[in-house]
Amino acid sequence: MTKKQIYIIGTVVLLIVLGYLFFGGSKNSSYSYVQVSKGDVIQEVSVTGRVKPSEDVSLAFEKGGRITSINIKVGDKAYKGQILMRLDNSELLAQLAGAEANLKSQQAKLDELKKGTRPEEIKIQEVKVSNAQTVVSDAKNSAIDDLRDAYIKSDDAIHNKVDQFFDNPKSQNPTLSFSMVSSQLKTDLEWERLIIGSMFSQWKTSLDKLLISSDITSSISEGKRNLNQVDSFLNKAASAVNGLLASSEVSQTSIDAWKAAVVLARTNISASIISITDAEQALTTANSDLSVEENDLILEKAGTIPEQISAQEALVDKAKADADVYRAQIDRTYLRSPIGGIITKQDTKLGEMVSANVIIVSVMSDQQYDIEVDVPEADIAKIKIGNSAKVTLDAYGSDVFFDAHVVSIDPAETMVDNAATYKTTLQFDKKEDMIKSGMTANIDILTNKKEGVLILPQRAVLTKDGEKFVQLNTGKNVIENKKIDTGLKGSDGNIEIVSGLNDGDKVISAPVLE
Repeated sequence: MTKKQIYIIGTVVLLIVLGYLFFGGSKNSSYSYVQVSKGDVIQEVSVTGRVKPSEDVSLAFEKGGRITSINIKVGDKAYKGQILMRLDNSELLAQLAGAEANLKSQQAKLDELKKGTRPEEIKIQEVKVSNAQTVVSDAKNSAIDDLRDAYIKSDDAIHNKVDQFFDNPKSQNPTLSFSMVSSQLKTDLEWERLIIGSMFSQWKTSLDKLLISSDITSSISEGKRNLNQVDSFLNKAASAVNGLLASSEVSQTSIDAWKAAVVLARTNISASIISITDAEQALTTANSDLSVEENDLILEKAGTIPEQISAQEALVDKAKADADVYRAQIDRTYLRSPIGGIITKQDTKLGEMVSANVIIVSVMSDQQYDIEVDVPEADIAKIKIGNSAKVTLDAYGSDVFFDAHVVSIDPAETMVDNAATYKTTLQFDKKEDMIKSGMTANIDILTNKKEGVLILPQRAVLTKDGEKFVQLNTGKNVIENKKIDTGLKGSDGNIEIVSGLNDGDKVISAPVLE
């Protein structure tokens, strides 16, 4: 064999060896591997939704009427049961007072009928009637004094306080002594000043004729109407002077003096309104008590028969029913908040007439906010009520997290873009001032979690004929198709290995079954 032949043969052998090493022996070493390890598998469902209040209610009166009290404005906080507005219920209150007085009287009659009468009891009852008459007289005198004092304070409020900034206030053409931006308010003040002048004249005439034998109740009603008229006028006067700015027309000193005068006038009128109201209640109570005592005296003197007791029991029942009817009607004149929250709508003004069942107030819960999301059909089976979630709000970025939990899942589907979804509601765990209704929320719902289990990337697992496999490196670059059992699939791409592998095993990261 020549050297050339030997060289050729050697070269061929060398190429064969190199080819084997490159294409055969090093085949397995070209794969990339992942190692079975212990870790946590977390399954989450990511959805997007919108923040809404847990409760949102719109309120209206059951019956129409005139608004006499508004205790809130938009943006105010309201507590559950708070009275937000009130309709005029003065007539109903008077009717209730009469009904309650009648009930007391009827019950007292019944009690006395059942007890029977003794001569000494009649004498005692006569003393009670006399005492009740004295109380009524005292209540009338007190009411008369309060009415006269109210007139004096009203007269001072208009003629000494407000008339400072009117020209010709007692004429037929009273005129404000300064210009205003609101022509309507100026017109209202000048017109009402003219009307109040006439009111004072009539009021004084009535008071000059007032005696203890007069109809004090009517005088009280007249006094309350007049005080309310003065109070309304002072409120507008306050708006006028509070909006003034110093100019060549009026100095700051004058403005400050007018403001102080109006404040004092309003304080005095408010005190008078309270005094007259108290006097009215005291007189009502005194008259009711007198009626009871007089009726009791009649019963004491009349004696009792069984038929009277039965008849009186019926009268007591009717009196109770009458009082309950008035209480129910009065309750319907108050608009109460059924929830604690924020006032988001208030569509009426003091003194305005409102119709029944017209929404005028809306309250949005500020105690808790919810998130409504539409969960796709593919994910809904993973979610359960009580699942916790992490939430980010677009308004604050992806690094500010809020905790929430699932509180409800609609049983029926909602079609969105021809796909079945299920409306799911989550609730924030804590009240946060940062959270506002309408914000866009990005939610990761934790549906399952296993800690300290064997895990692999899901891409390393193959499925064939319904069974799971991995390509395991058994050593010395020998690859084996290994059957395994898997468990929970994580949202991060990992999967739980239940059996078939051990911690530290190496498998091909992207296998292909042959």
